[in-house]
Amino acid sequence: MIPSFALLFAGQASAQDRQPAGPPNANDAPIAFLLDLTSGQVLFAREADRRFMPASITKVMTTFLAFEWMEEGKILPQQVVTVRPELWRKWRGVGSTMFLASGARVTMDDLVHGVTTVSANDGAAVLAEGAAGSVDAWVAAMNAKASEIGMRDSHFGTPNGWMDDGRTFVTARDLSTLAAALIRKHPTKYRHFVGQTEFTYNEITQPNHDPISGKVPGADGIKTGFTNQAGYGFLGSAQRNGRRLVMVVAGAPRARVRDRASRALLEWGFRTFDQQQFFAPGTVLGEADVQGGDSGSVRLVARRGVFLSMPKNHQGKVSMTIRYDGPLRAPVATSEKIAELLVQVEGLPEYSVPLVAEEAVEEAGFFDRVINGVRGWLR
Repeated sequence: MIPSFALLFAGQASAQDRQPAGPPNANDAPIAFLLDLTSGQVLFAREADRRFMPASITKVMTTFLAFEWMEEGKILPQQVVTVRPELWRKWRGVGSTMFLASGARVTMDDLVHGVTTVSANDGAAVLAEGAAGSVDAWVAAMNAKASEIGMRDSHFGTPNGWMDDGRTFVTARDLSTLAAALIRKHPTKYRHFVGQTEFTYNEITQPNHDPISGKVPGADGIKTGFTNQAGYGFLGSAQRNGRRLVMVVAGAPRARVRDRASRALLEWGFRTFDQQQFFAPGTVLGEADVQGGDSGSVRLVARRGVFLSMPKNHQGKVSMTIRYDGPLRAPVATSEKIAELLVQVEGLPEYSVPLVAEEAVEEAGFFDRVINGVRGWLR
């Protein structure tokens, strides 16, 4: 167990730091969520679990699935797809487009760029069909992947978020889970495909309407969304000094309001909270008991370290407790998530940090069982 302890965040703050601008109000952003991805803390939440239609933010799920399939070798960036006339007729001129032509041959790299940078509805549909054989098969894979990464209250009915009578819905919390997976699992692809200021295809250049890149220091995307039904929304992220925040706003009445709310939420998060590293990545924080293994315990590691964000000049008690369902049963794989570190900060929501096994524990052989039995008898 890790003992509770008190920590004082000291230091002088300027008048501007002591009185930062607040997060956006509910009229500007009925749904708002801010996650410190480095620590895992939720810094602000309003209607975090309320379902809403994401519109083109859906394309982040298509982007993530494309990254996953590229990593698995199911598709390749330079793989060429042909635009079927039937699919072209369905999506020609429908909402945002990258102006694909019927019968055109286009690479997966261009399709993903079209989706991430200019929100191409036609590009998302062609990508889906070209990768999975049909749009329906791709959408099924989107939902399976969403479930796999822990998006517990979301469902997708299209690859691009076009209106589908409410079959597509998400929550702000789930979108932060998606953004975390996108950034953590595929940092190189994220830098290549996300946050570009413009995209040129077929000699047509279009700008990215991302409201934070180039306006908020450290910002790098991710995706806007709008339909008349959904209103204006945005899933975005920014990194400063090694600290990354992920934010969601949704239901804004106008694009300008959404853009202002997005920038305000990120700036408030960076300005209001200080962050400190408690334990470096890979630090062993405790042990878990193991039954039936060649070892009676396994050491628990915080793979990404333990960080804590607290309001500037906040003085509060911090307690940390290891929790797991045990004793564990062998075998245990190296880096398998088997426990969590619960972090409680006075005045802030509790959050958890995943703990993994430092080394494997194999099932016990005959002599291991004898030794373990003797140890148990001697206790």
